[in-house]
Amino acid sequence: MTLAKKIVLLLMAAGMLLAVFLESIPSQAQEMKHDMGAHEMRAMGAQSPSTDGYKAAMDKMHTAMIEPSGNADVDFARGMIPHHQAAIDMAKVELANGKDPEMRKMAEAVIAAQEAEIKQMQDWLAAHPVK
Repeated sequence: MTLAKKIVLLLMAAGMLLAVFLESIPSQAQEMKHDMGAHEMRAMGAQSPSTDGYKAAMDKMHTAMIEPSGNADVDFARGMIPHHQAAIDMAKVELANGKDPEMRKMAEAVIAAQEAEIKQMQDWLAAHPVK
């Protein structure tokens, strides 16, 4: 397995864990808004452009998720496309905001790998229309 594939798999797993974690945040955050003042909210951590970018990527992915068709192959491809696009969007946030050369290089590799896989899945879907 190539380093790029290992990186992609690691990022996919991290993305899934992040998605599960972020799903639990909205209700907790809403409760905190009612119970805490602005000063106390700032103490929890400042919102940054990268945080906004990552949240936007995750929101976009969740919005693009599909209704299952009953065809496992089609559903896999349709579900993975927005997931891969979210990885690309997150990698672009890293390139716009990140400083570490290793992470920036990884982000570039993620973009290249995920774009190629999205094209492969789109081509497969075009050749296998749902009936």
